[in-house]
Amino acid sequence: MSEETDFREKIDPRVDSVHWSDVLVQALPYFRHWVGKTVVVKYGGNAMLNEELKSAVMEDIVLLNTIGIRVVLVHGGGPEINRMLERLGKEPKFVNGLRYTDAETMEIVQMVLTGKLNKDIVGILLREGGKAVGLSGVDSGLLRARKIGTDGADLGFVGEVTAVNPAIVVSLLDEGFIPVVSTVALGEGGDGARYNINADTAAAKIAVALRAEKFVQLTNVPGVLRDVGDPKSLIQRIHLEDVQKYIDDGTIAGGMIPKIECCMLARQGGVPRTHIIDGRVPHSLLIEMFSDRGIGTMIY
Repeated sequence: MSEETDFREKIDPRVDSVHWSDVLVQALPYFRHWVGKTVVVKYGGNAMLNEELKSAVMEDIVLLNTIGIRVVLVHGGGPEINRMLERLGKEPKFVNGLRYTDAETMEIVQMVLTGKLNKDIVGILLREGGKAVGLSGVDSGLLRARKIGTDGADLGFVGEVTAVNPAIVVSLLDEGFIPVVSTVALGEGGDGARYNINADTAAAKIAVALRAEKFVQLTNVPGVLRDVGDPKSLIQRIHLEDVQKYIDDGTIAGGMIPKIECCMLARQGGVPRTHIIDGRVPHSLLIEMFSDRGIGTMIY
């Protein structure tokens, strides 16, 4: 079977030629705008667990890369880490919402993130026709970190990013590759310590270091909602100056707060466009990049 025949079989027969042409005409200006630009995507949540959604995300990223957009994929892996801990008879432990990471857990975190998930993602991207290379924050000193605690509690080998050295990522982008980054970082000291890093924060800081044009977080929710029980109450655009107001009135709460803070970090660091979009929607990344209506919430 030829590639053309295979491609034609993937086209939805319910979409007629007129609609296809409308879609392509609408997308063309966006294609022109984004070619050559850098986009950092933080990948996790449901889009990472559901195989169908995982394939859709990888297809989107390969398409972006194929037309000349410089895509960096940064991933987490909390559910996979929990599963491995349980398989090994070690109960996951959290302190104020952050994973407590002792030396043994850190070994497991590194094994799952850099040894399994990272290579699984690279494999899917290659299967979909992309060029991808897996990295961790340790490689070429991409991420440096120091140990952190919360409210005086010891979290073990949990760190915050203190420096980003994006040279290895830039080199790969220049060669047309998709860098896939797992967020294990090297400690600042010379003792070789490794730290478990929040993937959202690491992705935001990588976006700033790369002077990315767009930072996108794929999440398990439609975006910021006025009413969490009503997906139609989506707030599509939030100005930086209004974020605190939404936190104070409870519109932005719980797990959405750190995601918004990461968008603010990227925006304040010079990234022009930051977004929280629903990774449960197939091809949500393409909808955001190439359509007039977009998807999710933009922090501007």
